[in-house]
Amino acid sequence: MENEIMKRRTKQWNDKKKKKKKNIHNNNIIKKRKLKLKLMKPYCCCEIQSRTRQTQSSDGDVIDCVLAHLQPAFDHPLLKGQKPLDPPERPKGHENKTIQESYQQWTDSGESCPEGTIPIRRTTDKDILRASSIRRYGRKPRRHVRRDSTGSGHEHAVVFVNGEQYYGAKANLNVWAPRVTDQYEFSLSQLWVISGSFGNDLNTIEAGWQASVRDYFSIVTDAYQATGCYNLLCSGFVQTNNKIAIGAAISPRSSYKGRQFDIGLMVWKDPKHGHWWLEFGSGLLVGYWPAFLFSHLRSHASMLQFGGEIVNSRSSGFHTSTQMGSGHFAGEGFGRASYFRNLQIVDWDNNLLPLSNLHLLADHSNCYDIRQGKNNVWGTYFYYGGPGRNVRCP
Repeated sequence: MENEIMKRRTKQWNDKKKKKKKNIHNNNIIKKRKLKLKLMKPYCCCEIQSRTRQTQSSDGDVIDCVLAHLQPAFDHPLLKGQKPLDPPERPKGHENKTIQESYQQWTDSGESCPEGTIPIRRTTDKDILRASSIRRYGRKPRRHVRRDSTGSGHEHAVVFVNGEQYYGAKANLNVWAPRVTDQYEFSLSQLWVISGSFGNDLNTIEAGWQASVRDYFSIVTDAYQATGCYNLLCSGFVQTNNKIAIGAAISPRSSYKGRQFDIGLMVWKDPKHGHWWLEFGSGLLVGYWPAFLFSHLRSHASMLQFGGEIVNSRSSGFHTSTQMGSGHFAGEGFGRASYFRNLQIVDWDNNLLPLSNLHLLADHSNCYDIRQGKNNVWGTYFYYGGPGRNVRCP
């Protein structure tokens, strides 16, 4: 009897000890999170003093309407005191029509910001806590190797052209919601406008969508070392549109064997001022990257790339199950695999032309693959993607 009482007391004491230890651990996590929020909030755009109004999306995003001349871009020393430029000349061969469509959840109910303002998605505590450090908040992940190498854990299924001078790129991107299995991984689909070397002097402009199906437009001007940022989190990109909130969720998305949706993207160099402009959807000008932000891209691009990219952290000791595109291989085709269609380039004379001499690259074709095609309706196109880990991708 005494032994049973002693056993119960010992068990109770051990349970209390474990509970106390767990509480201390949880309290330490909470303290670390509070400290991280306190340290990092000055680095984000959580407090927007120049907003004129705000709206809340059905997905929880808060969108602030900010006076266009007080947007983050004009914090840049070379842009201080300036105002957004007027629209540039579109490339020849471009259908110059703007169709009013709803591409984002916050506009589904007919919301938009007033003329003279731009919509900015408000940064949340969750966004900040996902960052690995104060210095890296809002910045592009570092890459220390060539884009066609997987040494950094980045894997691609892409097409690219090089060997000439390019002044823009255009494509329609199929939109999905791929599964991402690790908080430090991502899955994206985008186009790259590239110039410079893959060592320490790389300039890129990148535009596309990224899981958790957030559309983003990013700039990298120094081989991913210090200045490359997502969305409007660094000064530089000048937004001119009052209907597109960069970083807010795209809606609708495609479904397997169901309805398919894609978005049009075009990045091109304005022949008059030399800035790189971004068009989204059916003719909506989003804004521009001033030419002075770049070294090599100040004149032209030397490579264009289209396709998907994931991060494989191998956090569980084997290949990630993070999906690319729809999460299905290219061979499954329309309605099942993700696609890019109507791939075009902009030449030195501001002409839109179809791509030729395409190169295909799949870093691990057993995990994510790619297949190219061409027809009279879609022009140059390709299917790409995959599930990640499977019996042929351990």
